[in-house]
Amino acid sequence: MTETPQDAQRSGAGPTPWWRDAVIYQVYIRSFADADGDGIGDIAGIREKLPYLADLGVDALWINPWYASPQADAGYDVADYRAIEPAYGTVADAEKLIVDAHELGLRLIPDIVPNHTSDRHAWFRAALADEPGARDRYVFRPGAGPDGAEPPNNWRSHFGGPAWTRVEDGAWYLHLFDPGQPDLDWSHPDVAAEFEAVLRFWFDRGVDGFRIDVAHGLVKDPAMPDLDDAGDMLGRSYSAGGHPFVDREGVLEVYESWRRVADEYAGDRMFVAEAWTPAPERLARYVAPGRLHTAFNFDYLVAPWDPAALRETIDVTTGYLREVGASATWVLSNHDVVRHPSRYGRPRREREAVPTSAVTGVDDPPDLALGTRRARAALLLEATLPGGMYVYQGEELGLPEVEDIPDEARQDPTWERSGHTVRGRDGARVPLPWSDEGTSAGFSPDGAAAPWLPQPEGWARYAAARQEGDPDSVLALYRTVLRLRREHPALGDGEMAWVSAPGDAVLHLRREPGFVCVANLSDAPVDLPAHDEVLMTSAPLEDGRLGADTAVWLAVS
Repeated sequence: MTETPQDAQRSGAGPTPWWRDAVIYQVYIRSFADADGDGIGDIAGIREKLPYLADLGVDALWINPWYASPQADAGYDVADYRAIEPAYGTVADAEKLIVDAHELGLRLIPDIVPNHTSDRHAWFRAALADEPGARDRYVFRPGAGPDGAEPPNNWRSHFGGPAWTRVEDGAWYLHLFDPGQPDLDWSHPDVAAEFEAVLRFWFDRGVDGFRIDVAHGLVKDPAMPDLDDAGDMLGRSYSAGGHPFVDREGVLEVYESWRRVADEYAGDRMFVAEAWTPAPERLARYVAPGRLHTAFNFDYLVAPWDPAALRETIDVTTGYLREVGASATWVLSNHDVVRHPSRYGRPRREREAVPTSAVTGVDDPPDLALGTRRARAALLLEATLPGGMYVYQGEELGLPEVEDIPDEARQDPTWERSGHTVRGRDGARVPLPWSDEGTSAGFSPDGAAAPWLPQPEGWARYAAARQEGDPDSVLALYRTVLRLRREHPALGDGEMAWVSAPGDAVLHLRREPGFVCVANLSDAPVDLPAHDEVLMTSAPLEDGRLGADTAVWLAVS
């Protein structure tokens, strides 16, 4: 790997491992770039765009599942963890991507999906055939009621409907997601051994870490008790560690063994956990010494555009993580949530439910001008915070949620399993616009098949090529923020201090040496504090004052 200046500061040989303050770009592979013209993004498309990503100023790529899959849930139903989905390429293509990325100073982190496999996985096919011992790797149970005709308990799928499906001989299997995603039984030694082998398979090919899907959910209570509240998916109504399938104590033993595998390899291999936990102090357990390196801070992601809510989650998260010596990871959007310019474009309100999908007919269309203004300010605030940060593909273009996907084109299994009452996550997954040419805004080559999800009318106005050279574009803002974040000695991992008081509508924080961020979340302009230089603003100052929903970076003595 070609070493860049930031690598010299962030490598394991230096004072800070690279992952503690990295900017990691999430590639939702199906929607990133289609090189072969079949309407689906692929590894070749990622390779073509690596210079763009290096120029953007990120340090690493997280790639959503690229494994062989029947695509019941966009690749999160894995049929073979050692093979690449043919629509994306081959293992050889993945190896070339890793080499190309390393040559540009970019690290690469694929997803890994340990909670469940596809129902097409060889193990599950053997289980359906009732081969000796095969069902023990999954969660099979007899049914309840007369003739076992009822599900074993009242657990519900995250996608809607029961979390159990009955097979031909009358047994039931657990799937906390789609029926095509049967849950593994992590008490079986074959499961642990297989995933450690999968980690080594990809580490041997040069990947720099893994994002762990559903990291909180691997271990289930073998008693399979009914939930007190069948709709409680995150365990918020249960005492610490007491939920029957969320954040149970045994899951940490899995990650201690994974950490030992990662530590066998040079180059600071890392893990980041998708761990939805009932409380931040529970999240900190996942990144305690000897366990995982980082975990997504979802409390920050779901916080509304409200100064008290944002300040609270910043303080609580950094406080608990500091106690275990871990760094925070900040994120504004991903493939599972409504894009933040659309979230921020709705009226201020109290902390809301996890915005993983949009319910039909609930919200009026967002004010995208307002949402974009807030999103620009949110970037400066996020990039000031100590730790690392994630950028979801297209947020650097200012992409909003696509809310008018035709019903017949929806792909998310939530749409069907909710009885067409929940639109699902497709609106955050629409293929990227790269240019204002062609029928797919540059996502696919000319003459290609239609994109796997339809792009809305006018999508090309957000295209990367159209924003090139425009100093006021969202793309220019991201490039400048990421460049200054890399260059300024105050930013990245370390300490921060509030200058503003709790309850203030203006968030004013300081990083040393000599750096201040002020984010005005009020409805009126405010005066700038004393400063030596304005480094940048998310929107132009208004007669020298900081406008509403605007942030500024200042150099101070």
